[in-house]
Amino acid sequence: MTPDDPEETQPLLRPPDHSVPRSRRGFLAAFAASLGPLSFGFALGYSSPAIPSLRRAVTPAPRLDDEAASWFGAVVTLGAAAGGVLGGWLLDRAGRKLSLLLCTVPFVLGFAVITGAQNVLMLLGGRLLTGLACGVASLVAPVYISEIAYPAVRGLLGSCVQLMVVIGILLAYLAGWVLEWRWLAVLGCVPPFLMLLLMCCMPETPRFLLTQHKRQEAMAALQFLWGSEQGWEEPPVGAEHQGFQLALLRHPGIYKPLLIGVSLMAFQQLSGVNAVMFYAETIFEEAKFKDSSLASITVGVIQVLFTAVAALIMDRAGRRLLLTLSGVIMVFSASAFGTYFKLTQNRPGNSSHVDLLAPVSAQPVDASVGLAWLAVGSMCLFIAGGPPALWSLLARLCLLYLQCPFHFVLCP
Repeated sequence: MTPDDPEETQPLLRPPDHSVPRSRRGFLAAFAASLGPLSFGFALGYSSPAIPSLRRAVTPAPRLDDEAASWFGAVVTLGAAAGGVLGGWLLDRAGRKLSLLLCTVPFVLGFAVITGAQNVLMLLGGRLLTGLACGVASLVAPVYISEIAYPAVRGLLGSCVQLMVVIGILLAYLAGWVLEWRWLAVLGCVPPFLMLLLMCCMPETPRFLLTQHKRQEAMAALQFLWGSEQGWEEPPVGAEHQGFQLALLRHPGIYKPLLIGVSLMAFQQLSGVNAVMFYAETIFEEAKFKDSSLASITVGVIQVLFTAVAALIMDRAGRRLLLTLSGVIMVFSASAFGTYFKLTQNRPGNSSHVDLLAPVSAQPVDASVGLAWLAVGSMCLFIAGGPPALWSLLARLCLLYLQCPFHFVLCP
C-alpha cells in the first residue's frame, strides 16, 4: 500500500457519513433556543397555581373574582395569536437569532409587570405580554433548531421542543406548590433571561445567512455549530426569492397541508387541553380535592413522561397512529371526568376530599372514595392522550412552504 493510496491517507478517526457532529456547540445552541419553549410552557402553566393564590390575596394586593380569573387564564392566548403573526413577520426579516432575542423582552417585561401588579388590569397586561412572547417563541424556536441541527440528530432535537414546553408547565406547577404568585412570576423571568445570555453567544442559522448572501458568515456559523461542513446541504439557488401568491393555493401540495394543519390544530384546541393546563388547580379545587396542587403536579408529570415516550417512538409508530390513539384516549378520559363531576355534584360528603399522599388504610371506608381516583386517573389519561405527535406533524407541514403567510397558523 503506497502513501498515495486514498485509504492510507484518510484519518483513522474520521466520522462516517450521518454520524453525530464533532462539535457539541450545536447542542448548546439548540438548548439555548429551547429555553424559549420552556418559557412558553411556564407562561401557560403559570395561571394554574397563580389563580388560587390570587383569589386568596388580601388588600392592597389585587384579588381575582371568577370573571377576572377566567380572563387571567385566557388572555395569554390572545397575545399568542398576535405573537404568531409577529413571529412570522420577524422570522425572515430580523432573522431567527434576533427574533429569539427579541421575544425575551415581552417575556421578562410581562412577568415583571405581573410581579409589581397593583390591580387586575396590570395582571392582565402582564399575561398579554407573556402571551405575545409565547407566540413568537413557539414559531421561531423550532425553525432555529431545525436549521442549526446536524441531520443525524435533527429529529431528536426537534422533538425536544414540545418536551421543553411540557417541562415548563410542570416547572410552573411544582414552583406554584411552594411559591405565591409574585415570587412565581419572578421565577418566570429566569428562563428567558438565561436564553438571552446564551443566544448572544450563538450564531445565526447558516441557511438564513445564505439567503442574505453572507456565505462566509454562513460557513463560519456551520464550522462553529458542527465542527465541519460535512452533511451540509446548501439550499437551491434562488430558493430565498420564492414568494407566496394566492394562485399557489390551487396546488394540492399547498392547500392540502394547509387544510390538514389548520383542521388538526382547530380540533386540538377545541378538545380543551389548553383549558386543562390553564386551570388545572382550579379544576381540582372545584372537584374538592384536599391537595389540588399535588393533583396538578401529577398531571404535569404524566404529560412530561408521555411526551418523552411519544418523541422516542414517533418515528417507529408513525404520526397517524399516535394521533388516532390520542383521540380515542382523550374521548374516553374526558367522558370519565365528566361522569365524575355528574356523580359527585350535590353530594354532601364528597369523596374527593382525599389526601393523595395518605395511605389507603387511613382513608374512610366509603364506596365512593374511589371516585377521587377516577378524577385523577381520567385527567392523567386525558393529558397522556394529548397529541404530542401533532406538534411534530405541524412543524413538518409548515416547513413544506415556509414563505406561506399562513405558516404561523400551522407551527406549534
